[in-house]
Amino acid sequence: MSAPRTALLQVVNAPGPAGTRLAIFALAMGGFGVGTTEFASMGLLPFIAEDFDASIPAVGQSISLYALGVVVGAPLITSLAARVERKTLLLALMLTFVVGNGLSAVAPSLEWLYVARFLAGLPHGAYFGVAAVVASSLVARERRGTAVARVMLGLTIANIVGVPFAAALGGALGWRSAYLLVVLLGALTIGALALWVPRTRNGGMASAAQEVRALARPQVALTLLAGAIGFGGMFAVYTYISPTLTELTGFDIGTVPWVLAVFGVGMTLGSLLAGPLIDRSIERTALGAGAVSGVALAFFALFVHVPAAAVLGALWIGIMGSIFTTSLQVRLLRDAKDAPSLTAAMNHAAFNLANAMGAFLGGIVISAGWGYRSPAWVGVGLAVAGLLVLGYAAQRHRHAELERTATEHTVAEHAELKHAAPEDTATKHTATGRTVAEHAELEQAAPEHTATEHTATEADAR
Repeated sequence: MSAPRTALLQVVNAPGPAGTRLAIFALAMGGFGVGTTEFASMGLLPFIAEDFDASIPAVGQSISLYALGVVVGAPLITSLAARVERKTLLLALMLTFVVGNGLSAVAPSLEWLYVARFLAGLPHGAYFGVAAVVASSLVARERRGTAVARVMLGLTIANIVGVPFAAALGGALGWRSAYLLVVLLGALTIGALALWVPRTRNGGMASAAQEVRALARPQVALTLLAGAIGFGGMFAVYTYISPTLTELTGFDIGTVPWVLAVFGVGMTLGSLLAGPLIDRSIERTALGAGAVSGVALAFFALFVHVPAAAVLGALWIGIMGSIFTTSLQVRLLRDAKDAPSLTAAMNHAAFNLANAMGAFLGGIVISAGWGYRSPAWVGVGLAVAGLLVLGYAAQRHRHAELERTATEHTVAEHAELKHAAPEDTATKHTATGRTVAEHAELEQAAPEHTATEHTATEADAR
């Protein structure tokens, strides 16, 4: 027995409310593991560099290769696997994730670590894209924003729990133990996905060609561009937040992880707030989050030298960044609902491009001697640029909706007129019939009237 829940995907044996919560929890578990390996790697760089007797910049290339894996894997895997049943694909992606992190844990050299991190990054974007589509298909249309936000909650909670714990474990037992922890998380996720996520019906899926063509739609392309630019503002700050807090705010290096945890709390709060806001209005939520993100980055740039303001700024940036990314994800699902998997995966590829661009531009202004406050101002510029792109996209969407509504009204009025036309014709025919009958009666009465006149004339003559 099957029960299709939405137009996005047909779910076989759709679960009840309790089963739906477990399925979304399983999907979020995968996000927790992915978030842990992505962000914990930054804290492990000194330990890896010492082990391989390499420089930190050289080891840092492993993070860039992970991001490259995300960018390559998102479109490649999603396109090639367009017809693969979604639960099967999720299990395969998580298995690849486990293998990549397992190879990272046992890498005998820096070069092997490069390969392992690239492999670990390949399923990242595709996993989140498919997970978002499956979660949306498990709930009613008006609850899709909340469902996607719950999946993304795993990624944000990783910044509070997973990343600090992995970093502490790596410092205590060696950096390899941190990646082994991620392998354990991945294995647990595979079990949860196998138990709780329902299977889907292949007939409801788009072909690879349909998925690729969806990227050419103006709304899809503009949303991806807005994310690639606008989200770069957050990464411009996050990449250099450690030296910023120690050099400008005056925090001890041991305090920095706590501030990063506050940032993670902000992302979690943002995920919780995003769902209800998006369910009310995708456009207003996305535009509002983009605008307020710029304000939060400006606040951080102005007041980072004040400890309380620096912590508040980190919390604020985390909240708005999470709302912004989730709203863009749901926007893509709306505008490419006939081919959602690739566009949702490309959303995460766009965010990794934002990561690279924000870090690159932030590094340029620091190297130019503008200080550690300057990346936040770069972030403001990126947030404004992304907001302009998104505003243009929203305006085009609004005009298209108005034109569609006007067309529907015109078609409806035309149909009403066509329906009413036979009645009008019948009325005209009836009126014409009455006129002809009246004319005949007059013609019939005319001889009688003439005969009467002739009789009267003859009488007068007599």
